[in-house]
Amino acid sequence: MNKERLIFAPATKQYTRAHLTRASLNESPLLQFNAWYKEAVEANEPIAESTTFSTAQLPSGRVSARIVLFKELDKRGFIVYSNWRTSKKSRDILSNPHAALTFFWKGLERQVRVEGKTEFVTPEESYAYFKTRPRDSKIGAWASPQSQPVESREVLDELVEEKKEQFKDVDDIPLPEGWGGLRIVPLEIEFWQGGMNRVHDRFTFTRENEDSEWEVNRLAP
Repeated sequence: MNKERLIFAPATKQYTRAHLTRASLNESPLLQFNAWYKEAVEANEPIAESTTFSTAQLPSGRVSARIVLFKELDKRGFIVYSNWRTSKKSRDILSNPHAALTFFWKGLERQVRVEGKTEFVTPEESYAYFKTRPRDSKIGAWASPQSQPVESREVLDELVEEKKEQFKDVDDIPLPEGWGGLRIVPLEIEFWQGGMNRVHDRFTFTRENEDSEWEVNRLAP
């Protein structure tokens, strides 16, 4: 039996930038997130809007995760855009409407976790965002059977060329069927600030449902 083990032991990382206190937190976790997100953008965090979007399919409970780009924050929650007709995450959401987001801003030594229920935004909202995308991105949304097997890169390129030809004389490319926004309505939002000797500062906002008041608690690291 091969007893060789692969070990990855990076140099110890110490978190030294800041402390997070209850007094420093906004009473609204959405406003607190908005403040931290703006700071991440201003600090030139690489792709500050990138977030791990986690879903789980029922009844198996199998979890899947992927990096997506967070696009909007409104008074109800966090919105991401994608294909909800053929993608794996669409099948997960169909069986289980709960999802999670995880943001990590390395330079600021901060993490935000979001857990909640999902709901689709209106077609009008989806189209308003779709209109802001570059033309080639719109073509890509039409061409890609997201998460479905394709024989080769050449086949995928052919699909793109077909859609370019289809829309060559169309200035206002329509919204593809099944493509649009998904809102995560949060039931828990955790703010994590790295701390010295791994004694991190963690505060969690939780509520039973979207009509409940937020409860705030400090968590042990």
